[in-house]
Amino acid sequence: MGHFSRIDLYDPVVRFAVRERRIKRRLLAAAALQPGFRVLDLGCGTGTLALMAKRAEPGATIVAVDGDRAALELAQGKIARAQARIALHLAFAQQLPYPDRSFHRVLSTLLFHHLYPDGKAAALGEAARVLKPSGELHLADFSRPANALMRSGFALVRKFEGMENTEDNLLGRLPAMMAEAGLREVRETASYSTLFGTVRLYAASAPA
Repeated sequence: MGHFSRIDLYDPVVRFAVRERRIKRRLLAAAALQPGFRVLDLGCGTGTLALMAKRAEPGATIVAVDGDRAALELAQGKIARAQARIALHLAFAQQLPYPDRSFHRVLSTLLFHHLYPDGKAAALGEAARVLKPSGELHLADFSRPANALMRSGFALVRKFEGMENTEDNLLGRLPAMMAEAGLREVRETASYSTLFGTVRLYAASAPA
């Protein structure tokens, strides 16, 4: 999580509590990467999704970006050990250093609940901007709890991350925000119950 004070513990905690591997495998299956694709991992954290994407489609060019220098250092180590060719960049999702229409896919997992509402809107606008006309955004994050148990789990996330940051997630507003950013054909592709609440996967097509 974005404000996790021990970044070295982030991977094992997320792997156990949020069913990370299963969620990311499902997101990559929906993204249907192909050889020659340019793929952006938005808010890449410690690089797990970027590595999984490269392994899923070695012929794709994977670019990973995050605003947390410590997380990127861990990602660099993981990528070096895997001997994978992945470009890592230090930048915020709200202001990406890439040209318009430069990626076939933008992927993001467990980033948006860290962002304030205006940050969410800006990051979605940037994702829409850098997508090629035939491109797609594939996003996974906490969303409207499926039941009271999931609501209780997400209450812990809200206490940790902040009420304002997580309000749009609680209310299930991410799909509407994606549409407001100009993304088309927004749809939910899967949902998972985790210790910290309901994680929903969304896909959307690039703006016309």
